[in-house]
Amino acid sequence: MIPRRLTAPDPGWTIDTDIIVIGSGVAGLVAALRARTAGRVLLVTKALLDDGSTRWAQGGVAAALHPDDSPEEHLRDTLTAGVGVCDEEAVRVLVTEGPDAVRELMELGAEFDRGDDGRVALTREGGHLKRRIVHAGGDATGAEVSRALLANLKDSGVEVIEHALVLDLLMERGRVAGVTLHVMGEGRRDGVGAVRARAVILATGGLGQVFQATTNPEVSTGDGVALALRAGAAVTDLEFVQFHPTVMWLGPDAKGRQPLISEAVRGEGAYLVDERGDRFMVGRHPLADLAPRDVVAKAIMAMMRETGAACAYLDGRNLGPRTWANRFPTILATCEEHGIDPVHEPIPVIPAAHHASGGVRTDLWGRTSVPGLYACGEVACTGVHGANRLASNSLLEGLVFGRRIAEVLPADLAMDAPGRTAEAAPEPALLDPSVHADVQRIMTSYAGVLRNGPGLERAARELTALTDRTTDEPCTEAWEATNLHTVASLIVAAARRREETRGSHWREDFPDAGDAWRGHLVSTLADDGTVTTNYEELS
Repeated sequence: MIPRRLTAPDPGWTIDTDIIVIGSGVAGLVAALRARTAGRVLLVTKALLDDGSTRWAQGGVAAALHPDDSPEEHLRDTLTAGVGVCDEEAVRVLVTEGPDAVRELMELGAEFDRGDDGRVALTREGGHLKRRIVHAGGDATGAEVSRALLANLKDSGVEVIEHALVLDLLMERGRVAGVTLHVMGEGRRDGVGAVRARAVILATGGLGQVFQATTNPEVSTGDGVALALRAGAAVTDLEFVQFHPTVMWLGPDAKGRQPLISEAVRGEGAYLVDERGDRFMVGRHPLADLAPRDVVAKAIMAMMRETGAACAYLDGRNLGPRTWANRFPTILATCEEHGIDPVHEPIPVIPAAHHASGGVRTDLWGRTSVPGLYACGEVACTGVHGANRLASNSLLEGLVFGRRIAEVLPADLAMDAPGRTAEAAPEPALLDPSVHADVQRIMTSYAGVLRNGPGLERAARELTALTDRTTDEPCTEAWEATNLHTVASLIVAAARRREETRGSHWREDFPDAGDAWRGHLVSTLADDGTVTTNYEELS
């Protein structure tokens, strides 16, 4: 049973605006900057403006910018990675509008690396047949993208509230009317308050903290998916959680955000080996070490299972000291910080939770099933990723669909279409903060890279048992734990339902992909608090 809203004190203050943007990653910043044409914009972020996942992105932004490349070829590679369940129309929007979105980002001040000829340098990553990845600072693309967008935000007139966790959406006559949020340390806006608005744009990022080891920052607790579900929005494809294959292995007890070793390292020539130094990707896939991420992650897990090894190794010694220093300075520094010299020794790596291909279902303009509610970036399911995100398509998705939402806002806000009205709802509930660690343990044990029916059934039982551990003391940790539990329950329900192996969803008891599953699993919350997950054929 999932409540329609969370336990919280009555709002102690109220402010009014036209549009609320929740999240300050690439999607949220682009949406906020562009949405100014539709009215007053308030941007709310959970921590500091640059604390989200965007600034940690190492690889880059994928776009068909080279004369020898084309949107059609980018489309083909994206559809191949998505293993038959991408929305082709959404992918076509992504790859067609992507080049202009990247050029606009450069006009806003983003400085991408350039080659000796002065042109923007392009590299290649797993699943791409062409070199189409723009990057900055070698391996600090996300930080540069965030810097450029935040510089434009500074004098834009967009109001900002930091350290604010959005609790729930306000609803009137079946449409969004604002949010309730908890602000920490904002003077007169401290504590729980309400912001009234005519539109809310979710750009809250991912849900990686559902698992014990992830590349996601601590703020990625699935808040956007959970609050959208509680408001009646449809959530799609949550079983497809991508595990990045090459995350630095720091030992069996490592938890929280782990150091990512960008796929671009393999794009430049590094390769995976086992404990004996033997390459194990050769012969497993035509692209070998540059196969799509789900293929590489599964191969690593299979190798570890077969050999009993604790990890795999990424051998980049052939890159040489100059490439490491110039192309991957951030990764080099991180390796050295942990006592590893990648110039002279392989890096121990293991898959870790990285990106949610599913999320709040949207149309091609970012609209959700709830009037007045929009979503973009990782929290959204636009349909572009299918069962497995193609490398470096995530920043591009935030750029493209953040822009598209802003394009339709003026016309949408001129309308006042009613939506569904909830008649009955369970009492507000809040889980104890201690549930957080148990959710991570359950999900890592039974719903990670390797899944099977008995394990997923056990996960469902144990997650249900956690609902008895409630608290009457609202706090950030309790709200986050409740959101994590909601999202974990949705992931498990979808993973149990999809009885096949496809993309980033690997069922050991159903090792093959089936034509009967070339569709989407859509979850919705009924008025009585029960979640229904239905299968829908591809349109």
